[in-house]
Amino acid sequence: MTYPADTQAVVLRADGLRFGYPQHELFTDWSAAVTPGVTLVRGGDGVGKTTLLRLLAGVLPADAGQLQVNGIRLAEQPAAYRQQVFWADPRSDALDQVTATDYFKSLPPLYPRFEGRALAELVAGFALAPHLDKPLYMLSTGSKRKVWLAAAFASGAAVTLLDEPFAALDKASIGFVLELLEEAADHPSRAWVVAHYEPPGKVPLAGIIELGD
Repeated sequence: MTYPADTQAVVLRADGLRFGYPQHELFTDWSAAVTPGVTLVRGGDGVGKTTLLRLLAGVLPADAGQLQVNGIRLAEQPAAYRQQVFWADPRSDALDQVTATDYFKSLPPLYPRFEGRALAELVAGFALAPHLDKPLYMLSTGSKRKVWLAAAFASGAAVTLLDEPFAALDKASIGFVLELLEEAADHPSRAWVVAHYEPPGKVPLAGIIELGD
């Protein structure tokens, strides 16, 4: 991984992570330091991009190692750690019976710095207004992903994890996400970790995590 030398700016730190599936070890003694701005997790299919995000989110337990965000360690303060990290699995159907409006209402208690005013702008930017009162199962894959993205950028979380953020989006929404990431690249204290197979447009990157092909 490449990242700026100023270690005081590290938002998320992973030390000695180990994780694997039966007959397939993915991460062995894996460490990284994620600084403010946008960090790219790059690699081909099956190399562990989504698995890594789930590990960083604290929803998939590592076999060994330590994670901390702004000094809050997952092993010692799991609830406080998860309040610092936004993660929504875009492939999950767990919330399919919930409307977008009710999903958004559930977020402020989970993320103390949730930005309600920003959410309104994000809903407009993603053209989600006609879909707010529909259960998520009624939305197209692209619209459902827009709901997750609006929540992600409004969360106020210290670390925001985005898995393939351009998948299934229309051209206008892809452009909107790129604009949001360009703004995120200049943020002084928040970090966005984006899993994708290539750099996102012209977004300046704070670091790159290479997982190979």
